[in-house]
Amino acid sequence: MKLWEKNFEINKEIERFTVGRDREMDLYLAKYDVLGSMAHITMLESIGLLEKEELKPLLAELKNIYHLAEKGEFTIEDGVEDVHSQVEMLLTEKLGDLGKKIHSGRSRNDQVLVDLKLFTRHQLKDIADEVKILFDELIQKSNQYKDVLMPGYTHLQVAMPSSFGLWFGAYAESLADDMLFLQAAYRMTNRNPLGSAAGYGSSFPLNRTMTTELLGFDSMDYNVVYAQMGRGKMERNVGFAIATIAGTLAKMAFDACMFNSQNFSFVKLPKECTTGSSIMPHKKNPDVFELIRAKSNKLQSLPQQITLIMNNLPVGYFRDLQIIKEVFLPAFDELKDCLQMAAYIINKIEVNEHILDNPMYDPIFSVEEVNRLAAAGMPFRDAYKKVGLDIEAGKFTPNKNIHHTHEGSIGNLMNDEIVKLMNDTIEGFNFNRMIEAEKKLVEN
Repeated sequence: MKLWEKNFEINKEIERFTVGRDREMDLYLAKYDVLGSMAHITMLESIGLLEKEELKPLLAELKNIYHLAEKGEFTIEDGVEDVHSQVEMLLTEKLGDLGKKIHSGRSRNDQVLVDLKLFTRHQLKDIADEVKILFDELIQKSNQYKDVLMPGYTHLQVAMPSSFGLWFGAYAESLADDMLFLQAAYRMTNRNPLGSAAGYGSSFPLNRTMTTELLGFDSMDYNVVYAQMGRGKMERNVGFAIATIAGTLAKMAFDACMFNSQNFSFVKLPKECTTGSSIMPHKKNPDVFELIRAKSNKLQSLPQQITLIMNNLPVGYFRDLQIIKEVFLPAFDELKDCLQMAAYIINKIEVNEHILDNPMYDPIFSVEEVNRLAAAGMPFRDAYKKVGLDIEAGKFTPNKNIHHTHEGSIGNLMNDEIVKLMNDTIEGFNFNRMIEAEKKLVEN
């Protein structure tokens, strides 16, 4: 069944090529397609394109399909082109010709646009929830180990004193910044394209404000041409938000793998998150963090992949956009998986609290000694030279009782402010509007 089918049969190989993985990808969108249809036909009834006695059975049957999709039991049958066709077919099987009326004033173009937006805003909420869980684990570890010193590095050379409080807290604050990207992506996503039809509107007197409110969007994509131009742009912008979170994860995973190695021995990963060697009985490989790193690096290519698919397209719809779904829709599950694994490991990671007992790290306290001499009145350059010569002569004895007090330093982590930054950003999403609107649609 094809919504556009007329009195000829398409070549089977052409059909295979053009449909591609669309049936598989459309399963991600099934329940959101139903939500969009419920809002659309409620609006159609309000403008007289459906009778009240027609709306009730249509909504009831759409709710049945929605619950089918929620349970993972919705399928797109062989010979059915996409999710839109499958939903309409199920309706006509139950309700006859009445099921064919749901498409009035709509194109598959704005139908898939609204499906993608409804799907994406839910996925962004899920990502925000998972980021917050990892953030909380990092803050907890930062506070727990705020007084445990570790070497800081520049150029992979030991540099100055750092702490596990700083290390864990740095990644927490990075996630707080990443959440700002996620919020921007959510705001751009949470605008209603329904009613733009094929990108040029409709001669029916559609009430787009009504569907915007029914679906819990913040506003609509006002210009119908721009609504269609938003296909691909939304995915690219969300891709950048995904990529920035993935960048934080990849960097943290690299640190953890390095710090877990015997040459560093700064941390010990939970044994259930490591694997052994088929030949070396002593090995405990940080495979989970290595895979997080690889998957996160792959996710950082997402906006570029989307850009290369849609970047040279003029105004209007083109079939090229179908391919974006193949890289975009699965990306959320991959990122959520990485966030969940990272949160699990951070919760169970063990810190070596005696790293600096090793005299090889004594030089990291050289700046502390230079600053002490400068504070006592010696010119900074003279103090710098004296300490440098003492180190070369093997006469440098570090004072490991450091005292940093400025904002964001070892002795003043500012974690409460970082938590506030994260919480303020999360409140700015206003996910409740979306949740309440969809609940009302499905339960009324």
